[in-house]
Amino acid sequence: MGTEQIREVRLGRLERLPWRRIILIVLGATIAATVGIGAYRTVTLPEGQGYSADAWADFIILGVAQGSIYALIALGYTLVYGILRMINFAHGEVFMFGAFGSYFFAAAYEESGFLERQPVLALAIVFGSAIAISVLVAVLLERIAYRPLRGAPRLVPLITAIGASLFLQNTARGFFGARSRGYAKPGFLDGQWEVVGLGFPRVRVVVFLVALVSVILLTWFIAKTTTGRSMRAVAQDSEIASLMGINVDRVIVITFAVGGILAGIAGVLYAMTFEAVNFFMGFQPGIAAFTAAVLGGIGSVAGAALGGLTLGLLESLGPSLVLTGYQIPSPFQLKPAFTFLVLVLVLIFRPGGILGTGEAEKV
Repeated sequence: MGTEQIREVRLGRLERLPWRRIILIVLGATIAATVGIGAYRTVTLPEGQGYSADAWADFIILGVAQGSIYALIALGYTLVYGILRMINFAHGEVFMFGAFGSYFFAAAYEESGFLERQPVLALAIVFGSAIAISVLVAVLLERIAYRPLRGAPRLVPLITAIGASLFLQNTARGFFGARSRGYAKPGFLDGQWEVVGLGFPRVRVVVFLVALVSVILLTWFIAKTTTGRSMRAVAQDSEIASLMGINVDRVIVITFAVGGILAGIAGVLYAMTFEAVNFFMGFQPGIAAFTAAVLGGIGSVAGAALGGLTLGLLESLGPSLVLTGYQIPSPFQLKPAFTFLVLVLVLIFRPGGILGTGEAEKV
């Protein structure tokens, strides 16, 4: 056998190697080693340089509360994707408008004292106003921006959604100004509840409970009601659903409205947690919620909820647990970097998400 033939045989063997799997294994091992070393260095820091047990508990509680908000927003992404197979990148602005819509009621009730005299009724009105505004914005988005592009290639509504997001951001800036505004909450949400010797901030407990109830009600709505069954039918095949007598346009509008309800609830919870609203507040939570939907499995309600909680914990624990060990200054400023890192890793290792198929879907 000549030299050229031997070389061709060797090249053929190299080409047959599963290079993608090898690269993923090496990359996964590198990431695991980097995270493990950073975490080990952090937990073995001398006393006074590391974090106390109370600090770790606070990180976890904050992560669960923040993840609950991400889950509510992510549900809006996953519902629209399940029906239309499009990513509504303007959903973060639907969330923002809901928070701003409720801000004026909260501020007026704080100034008049009604927020403290009748906190339950005041909160009901605050949540109701946020839901109404978010639903209105979501339905108008569907009717004006997305419905005329229903049969267009997928890239067209995607670009439209990004344009709608920028339009809504700048519209809010024009109406409400660029500065942040403090968001009022009832006094009974201040302080902590003591459970088994641990202090749980009241507002974060309320955030988690409201998000949990919302996810349960949404799951029941989709599984048990006639409208929910229609939504599942349209998600499976809109043409056949239409032939079976289902009004597809009505189902799509209801889907956007349900996403708006969840976004409005999330807007109030987010504003009460961080006690501020501004025109740009929908961008980072919107990107994080999209990442959570992809992480859990876009199109899956349970996946969106699981992805939101997982991402919230990763954002809260990741910088302190990993980056502190490498003595990186201001690790908490790098939380958004964790969001994008998680998105990239999910797309590399499991494009279908935790509860998805694990296969990348063609767009």
